[in-house]
Amino acid sequence: MLVRLVLHGLAPYRAQVAAVIVLQFLQTAGTLFLPTLNAAIIDRGVVQGDTAVIVQLGGWMLAVTAAQALCALTAAYLSARVAMGAGRDLRDRLFVKIQQLSALEAGGFGIPSLITRTTNDVQQVQMVVLMAFTMMVSAPIMGFGAVLLALRQDVPLSGLLLLVLPVLFAVIGLLVRRLVPLFRMAQAQLDRVNGVLREQIMGISVVRAFAREEHEAGRFRVANADLTATQLRVGQLVALMFPAVMLVVNLASAGVIWFGGLRIDAGQMQIGGLTAFIAYIMQILMAVMISMFMVMMVPRAAVCAERIGQVLQSRTSVAQRPGAPALAYDGGRLAFEDVAFCYPGAETPVLSGISFTAEPGQTTAVIGPTGSGKTTLLSMVPRLLDPSAGRITVDGQATVEVDLDSLRAGIGLVPQRATLFAGTIASNLRFGKSGASDAELWSALETAQAADFVRARDGGLDHPVEQGGGNFSGGQRQRLAIARALVARPAIYLFDDSFSALDFATDARLRAALKAPGSPTGGATVLIVAQRVGTILDADRIVVLDQGRIAGQGNHGQLLADCPTYCEIVDSQLPADEREVRT
Repeated sequence: MLVRLVLHGLAPYRAQVAAVIVLQFLQTAGTLFLPTLNAAIIDRGVVQGDTAVIVQLGGWMLAVTAAQALCALTAAYLSARVAMGAGRDLRDRLFVKIQQLSALEAGGFGIPSLITRTTNDVQQVQMVVLMAFTMMVSAPIMGFGAVLLALRQDVPLSGLLLLVLPVLFAVIGLLVRRLVPLFRMAQAQLDRVNGVLREQIMGISVVRAFAREEHEAGRFRVANADLTATQLRVGQLVALMFPAVMLVVNLASAGVIWFGGLRIDAGQMQIGGLTAFIAYIMQILMAVMISMFMVMMVPRAAVCAERIGQVLQSRTSVAQRPGAPALAYDGGRLAFEDVAFCYPGAETPVLSGISFTAEPGQTTAVIGPTGSGKTTLLSMVPRLLDPSAGRITVDGQATVEVDLDSLRAGIGLVPQRATLFAGTIASNLRFGKSGASDAELWSALETAQAADFVRARDGGLDHPVEQGGGNFSGGQRQRLAIARALVARPAIYLFDDSFSALDFATDARLRAALKAPGSPTGGATVLIVAQRVGTILDADRIVVLDQGRIAGQGNHGQLLADCPTYCEIVDSQLPADEREVRT
C-alpha cells in the first residue's frame, strides 16, 4: 500500500523526480570521486614531494566539492517541493473521500481516527517520500559505487566486507522486526488519545457540571500513558540500533587499518590506497546506515499508508449511479414508500414499514419517544443514509436514482445540533446561496427571530463567528442555522428538532413567522422532527413513531382521538386545560 500511494502521489511530479535522481547521482558520484583524488594527492604529491600535483589535484577536489554541494542543495530543494506537494495531494484525496462517506462509514472509522489519518498518517508518508529522495536515492549509488572502487583499490582487503555487511543486515533486520507491531500499536493509541481529548473538549460543560474533571483527567492519563509506553519501547529499540551499528562500523574500520597496515608493510599496497579504501569502507557503511534510517521510518509509514488506504478504498453506501439524471423539482412532494432502515450488525431495524407523504405548502411533523428513529428518518431524505428497503421519492422521482447534488440543492437542512463555521454571520447565512443580497439575509433573520440580536452585535452581518459558533448561545446558533436554510429558499425544509433551544415565546413567534404570508417556507414542503408537542400542534399532518413504526397519522385532534402513543406524549407535556383548548 505504501508503494502504491507513493507512486500515485509522485505521478504529477515526474519531471522533478527525474531531476532529483540525476542531481543525486551527480552529487554521489562526486562523493565517490573525492577519495580517489585524495589518494592520488598522497601517493603522487605528498610521498613524492611534488607540490604542483598537490595544487592541481587540490583544485580539482575543490571544484568537485563545489559542484557536489550545488547538486545536493538543488536536489534537497526539489525533494522538499515534491514531498510537500505529494502530501498536500494525498490530504486532498482523503478530504474528498471523507466528504463522500455516509454517516455509517464515517462513524465506523470514528471522527478522531479520520482526523489522525488525514494529518499524522499523511505526515509520516510525506516524511518517507522526503527522506527517500534526500537519502535513499543516493544510498544504493554510494553503496555499490564504493564497493567497486574499494575493489579497485585492493581486492584482498575488500574481503572484510563479506564479514561486516551480513552482521549489519542481521542486526537491523532483528530490530525492525520488533518495531513494526509497535508502530501499528502506536497509531491506534494515538487515535485513542485524540478520541478522549475530543470527547472532553466537546463535553467540557458536562464534565464541569458533574465535577468529573479528575475522572476525565484519569481517562486521559491512561490513554496518554499507554501511548507513551509504546513510544518509549520504540525509542529504546531505535536507541539500541545506532550503538549496535556503530560498533560494527568501528570494528570494521579497525580491521581495515590493521590488515591494510600489514599489506603496506609487505609492499602490496600504498598509503594513499589505504586512505581511499578506508573512505570507501566508511561510505559503504554510511550507505547501510542511511538504509537503516529509512528502514526505521518505512514500517511506521507502511502502517500509516495501510490506514490511509482503508479510507481511500472504502465504498460509501450512498453511491451515485453513473449518468444519473438531475432532479427536476416540481413543488417538492416528498413520499416515503414502505421504507425500512437497519444499521449493519443490528439485530432489529431502526425503522420499518414507513409510508407517508409530505405535501408542498404543508407542514408535516414527526414525533415519537427517544430512539424511535426520527433523526434517522430525516437523514434519509438528503441521502445522508440510504434506506435498507423501500424507497423515498421527491416529485415522483426516487432519490437513489437522481443526481445527488441536484437532490441536495433543493433541500434546506437544519440539523439537531446547529453548526456554524468560522467567518462572519453573512458568510454563514450565504452558505446555501452565495449570491444572496443583504436584504435577503435580513429577511431570513427576521423570519428566524434572529434580526434583533444580530443588529445588537458590532458590525451586524459582518460580526465574526468563531469556530463552531462558540461566541453565540445555543438558541442563537439555532436561529442562525434556521435563517441559513431560509436564505437558500429550497423546495424542501428539514428541521431536525431545530427549536429545542428556544424558549416557548420565541418558538411561538418563529412558527407564526414561518406560516405568515410571504414566508420563505410558503409553498415549500416542510418536515419537522420535534420532541416538544407545542412545536407541532399546528402542523397539517403529524406522524407518530413508536419503536421504528408508524403508530398514527393525522392532525393534533385526530391523533388525540385515536392514537394512544400520541396521547401519552401529550399527557406528559401539556396540562389538561391546554390540551382541551388546542384540541
